[in-house]
Amino acid sequence: LYRGKDYATNVLTFAYAEGEDVADDDPVQADIVLCTDVLLKEASERKLPVGQHAAHLIVHGVLHAQGYDHDDDDEAVEMEQLETEILAGLGMPDPYGDR
Repeated sequence: LYRGKDYATNVLTFAYAEGEDVADDDPVQADIVLCTDVLLKEASERKLPVGQHAAHLIVHGVLHAQGYDHDDDDEAVEMEQLETEILAGLGMPDPYGDR
């Protein structure tokens, strides 16, 4: 049981420093852990290439390391827009385009 969740999640981010502990000029450092079982299941269910879904989850995790979150609707919209822009820059489609 982690973060009060009793199920496996697709990506977890463990930031080395957060909030006021991070200096403006310090690079963001974090461990990003992908659960490959969940990644493969989601990619299959959504009929996505595994590499494309993995890239999305990595971008998602990196944004968490930078302090972004999706605990409320406004935060979720901002984070999803950033994910979409970053992935487009990598030549990948909108991961939320099927909603």
